[in-house]
Amino acid sequence: MAAGKELAGKVALVTGAARNIGRAIAQALAESGATVAVNARTAQADAEAVAEEIRAAGGKADVFMADIADAGAVHAMVGDIVKRHGKVDLLILNASIRKETAFIDMSFEEWRSLLAITLDGSFHCTKACLPSMIAAGGGSIVTLGGMTALSGAKRRVHGSVGKHGLWGMTRALAKELGEYHINVNCVAPGQMNTARAAGRSARADASNVPMGRRAEPEEVAAMVRYLCTPAAAMVSGQLIYVDGGQQMF
Repeated sequence: MAAGKELAGKVALVTGAARNIGRAIAQALAESGATVAVNARTAQADAEAVAEEIRAAGGKADVFMADIADAGAVHAMVGDIVKRHGKVDLLILNASIRKETAFIDMSFEEWRSLLAITLDGSFHCTKACLPSMIAAGGGSIVTLGGMTALSGAKRRVHGSVGKHGLWGMTRALAKELGEYHINVNCVAPGQMNTARAAGRSARADASNVPMGRRAEPEEVAAMVRYLCTPAAAMVSGQLIYVDGGQQMF
């Protein structure tokens, strides 16, 4: 999966691209030739830094701030992207929030705030980008899942529900959008070596990972990039774990 220029001429929208996995995905797509729309909700300085890193490396990127839980904001953002770059070919639904609360203590507001990003946001972004993809003759959608979608996790009922719903959306869209030459897949990261794991080595807390370490954001990004290339045109409706063999079905 060495990065080439397989995505030259493509325009990609990456949600939640200011940090960690989203940042790595934006960079990987740009390295492969795509023009990247870097989305963030509030972290504008970080988003601008990602875009500047891409431009400094010879790539193309712009920042588009929007709360993807807000339908109006999403449609305005996608309209701006199409006005500036002519289309959207690739949609990477990475934005999410991570909260840990025991279900007995969880408020409905917290429940809704997480699902508003994971599910409602994915709905709004997909609806907004589809007309452009269909007009362009095809495209790729990649959702970012998680291990808890199928396994569940304590203190993360809302997160498990959101990711499981996203996986269901992925499969249903793959069936519905195939006729438009749009492939839809879900990439599920395992234990990650990101800022959240600061202070721990890549091997810390990874005793249940056969490969013996946490995954790097760039390794997840490499899989997302592949699923957007012509080589993966016939890969659709799949859930692909990047977790060092932790989940096997």
